[in-house]
Amino acid sequence: MSDPARDDLIARVEKRFAPIAVEIDRAIRQAAPELESRISYGMLTYILGKDRRAWVCAIGTTKNAVCLRFLYGTYLSDPGKLLRPGTSTLSTIDYTLLAQVDAGVVAAYVREAVAHHAEFKARAG
Repeated sequence: MSDPARDDLIARVEKRFAPIAVEIDRAIRQAAPELESRISYGMLTYILGKDRRAWVCAIGTTKNAVCLRFLYGTYLSDPGKLLRPGTSTLSTIDYTLLAQVDAGVVAAYVREAVAHHAEFKARAG
């Protein structure tokens, strides 16, 4: 399925990162089809409802990795100990190889982020 926002991100990332970003996007969409995507803050962000500033998760890149970011990642349970802290609320899972992307793991983190989004947003103030 084509999505203009995702296609825009894929067109801008290094070729070696494109398959990783596509696979993460696929896992997110399967886990939470209610999320809408758009390019925001230079990333492919996924939002719930109308609040575009309080996004749930996002796909971005650095020069070394594809990053699955969670705006309220510090509140996630993180059973796999995969989240790298970023800010007081943001956390990231970094992927450097396609083989590292486990759709089930991505789905679990995304589902938790969606299920508790309102609670996490309120906690963050």
